[in-house]
Amino acid sequence: MRNLLGLGIALLAGMSFCAPGGLAQNAPEGRVFGMYFRGSRLGIGVADVTLERAKALKLKESRGAEVTMVRDDSPASRAGLKPGDVILDFNGKPVQSMVNLQELVGGTPAGSEVKIGIWRDGQYTTLTATTERRTVIETPGGTIDFDGVTVSIPPMPPMPFMPTVNIDIPTFVTMVHSAALGLDEESLQPDGQLAEFFGVKDGVLVKSVAHDSPADKAGFKAGDVIVKMGDARVSNTRDVASALRAARPDRGLPVTVVRNKKELALSLTIEDRRNARRF
Repeated sequence: MRNLLGLGIALLAGMSFCAPGGLAQNAPEGRVFGMYFRGSRLGIGVADVTLERAKALKLKESRGAEVTMVRDDSPASRAGLKPGDVILDFNGKPVQSMVNLQELVGGTPAGSEVKIGIWRDGQYTTLTATTERRTVIETPGGTIDFDGVTVSIPPMPPMPFMPTVNIDIPTFVTMVHSAALGLDEESLQPDGQLAEFFGVKDGVLVKSVAHDSPADKAGFKAGDVIVKMGDARVSNTRDVASALRAARPDRGLPVTVVRNKKELALSLTIEDRRNARRF
């Protein structure tokens, strides 16, 4: 039973984040065992561009998503994308990472014509693609047709009778590492006990700060709760990421944190991405 449960979790996780035939998206299209899949697709597999890989490809900065696989008869193959291409821009927006590309594709309606800026053979060029709807179809016989790839699902044995007992199920908390700032952060639940402990309604808790990082230079400390960046309130880690994308490099960004249940103003300097170190 434990092996079957582990297989099911691994299978669903793989479909959500690295499924063959396209990127996992965010608009409802299909359902498999109560799990909803959504959005459009390009029909590619991608990987983040490391600093070493960027040097090998003669890129000026380590950003973008490198194409590792292109499905036949997909929007990507028809557009001319090839393994080894690095996607730097999608429809006029810069691509920072594999996850960033996933979000951009997911926010584009199926059937849209998009411009894709790529790095190939040491040169920047632009291709045009038309996105397609991402499909997940339940089929008879315990299989799933996922973007044209059939996955077999072993039948689940009948559940034995279990007496009613109180089981303490652990809660999973997501901690995000901000390489640009050099800190680990976690969203606080609105009006939760932890938020109440720190004297806030919500915000982003700083779990740790890397030495000599932009966050360290600005005066951040573990235990601070970020509640405002610039003129925008901060409720979760997505708000922090949005504020960083909007910030101008090498200029002070005012940040309000709560420390010892008192608000404190800090000034954060975002390094230019072309010269930034990763923490």
